Amino acid sequence: MAAGGWVCFLTGLLSLASAVDHNHNGEADTYHVSVGHLFLLKCQLADAHSEIMWSRGDSGNESLPTGVEVRDGLLWFRPVQITHTGSYICEKRNETTSSKRRFRVLVSRKDCPDPNEDISVIKRVRDGLRCKQTEIFRLNLTRKIRWMKDCQPVQLDEESIYLNVDGFMRLPAVSERDAGKYTCLIDITVDGQNYTTARSIQLTVKNGAPEVFPELHVMSPLNDVVIVQVGKRAELQCLAYTGFSEDAEIFMYWTINGTYASDYTGLKESWTFIHDRGKVYGQSNLSISIVRHEFLNVPINCHISSPVEEKLGKAWLQEADHSVFYMNVAICLSAPITLLLLTAFFFICKVDLILAYRKLTTTFSKQQVADGKLYDAYVSVGQSAMLSLDGVACFALQILPEELEQKHGYYLYIRGRDDCPGEAVHDVITAAVHQCRRLIIILSSHGKTKETVQPWGNQSQLLYEQKVGLHDALMHNDPKVILVEVDGPVDYSQLPESLSYIKRTQGALEWKNSFVKTNNPTQLYLKRNFWKNLRCNMPALSARRLQSIT
Repeated sequence: MAAGGWVCFLTGLLSLASAVDHNHNGEADTYHVSVGHLFLLKCQLADAHSEIMWSRGDSGNESLPTGVEVRDGLLWFRPVQITHTGSYICEKRNETTSSKRRFRVLVSRKDCPDPNEDISVIKRVRDGLRCKQTEIFRLNLTRKIRWMKDCQPVQLDEESIYLNVDGFMRLPAVSERDAGKYTCLIDITVDGQNYTTARSIQLTVKNGAPEVFPELHVMSPLNDVVIVQVGKRAELQCLAYTGFSEDAEIFMYWTINGTYASDYTGLKESWTFIHDRGKVYGQSNLSISIVRHEFLNVPINCHISSPVEEKLGKAWLQEADHSVFYMNVAICLSAPITLLLLTAFFFICKVDLILAYRKLTTTFSKQQVADGKLYDAYVSVGQSAMLSLDGVACFALQILPEELEQKHGYYLYIRGRDDCPGEAVHDVITAAVHQCRRLIIILSSHGKTKETVQPWGNQSQLLYEQKVGLHDALMHNDPKVILVEVDGPVDYSQLPESLSYIKRTQGALEWKNSFVKTNNPTQLYLKRNFWKNLRCNMPALSARRLQSIT
């Protein structure tokens, strides 16, 4: 039993020692605040797995005063009252241990509270002041930040920098007149009520050798042009060499056409140190949620600053040129339409284009090589039709020569007009066909059928000249055959198969004797097209012959 008693006694001593160790308060952190301000006090012992208990008084057994409440582990003074002066204790508890930390809150009636810290700055060195109201910034509420010097508004000049993100205020080369009490005030709205928070810093300027900083080098951007779309998101990145170690006095920020990026809504800045092969770089990102027109074609500068120097990189935003895209779309859309129109135009004006091309090339080309042929076309028509002087004969002997020979300078061989009596008919026909470049076969709807054809006389001559010409045309494509139908459709079933084949493969020209004396626009149009198509099928004339008819 005695041994058991000693064990219990020793266990009690150890527990007491542990409790004393965990409840050791040390020096209390002191905070200076002013009446009427919002103040948030954080327990430095807090973590995600512990319970935080707040109490008032050095012993920690007093309840919180009126106007002080706990929210998310923070002690809220809404607002600070003169009666809130005193000590506050936060206790962290978990399953095995507990810890306490003591804070002292000193309340004054001054508009600007007494300083919570002293900062010494070497003369002629650029430096800056941070607001250090972290818990207020973490609320992510709309806020307005102001700086006071000796409780008078600070007049920010071009060399002083003020960032809305963390309330950092940069000072130019420090002089004695910059010494004093600086107060960072934040105007904020919580639960529909307007509050002001404040924190003061005492700045002291002293003489001494300035700290040596490595020379800064901006790696990018270096007058870069970034293509963006208005209304879309854009990201800019800045990279600068800062030396071989991180330095808290080096910072980075952005300006747009001389205005701090933090003054714009929808813009977010961030920066950090990165390490690469023993060197340290500052990397800053500027996120633009929506690109505005005012951001285009103006300098967007990335600044990196140390107490001894400042460097900047420049970038430009340019709107994406959609003209090339629109042009390509227009070309893609218009190309098929243009091709279709050109095809239709060529189809409609094909004959006119061919005739114009012939005339142009004949005029400017060298003298053509003679092919040894005497005639441009052999005109084949039934001799009985020639003697009857009907519409076919009138067309073959009068209308056709007037148009082709007299107006356009062609040489025609018309059987019955150009052959001589007494000559051997077959020999004359063979020689004449071989001396012609084209074979014009004139067909009539009133022509003889195969059953009525006689193997002698004029009809046999017609068949022979067609046989000779068609044989050469089909076998050697010389002469080329031109079919002309006079006054109506021709029944090709009653004609030689070779004529039916040519009709199927290349068609036939249609002439109506009503074309001769007509003022009807449709008839005149058809007549003009007939002669154009006939000339198109005829061989091209030499320049000398063209000059002779002009």
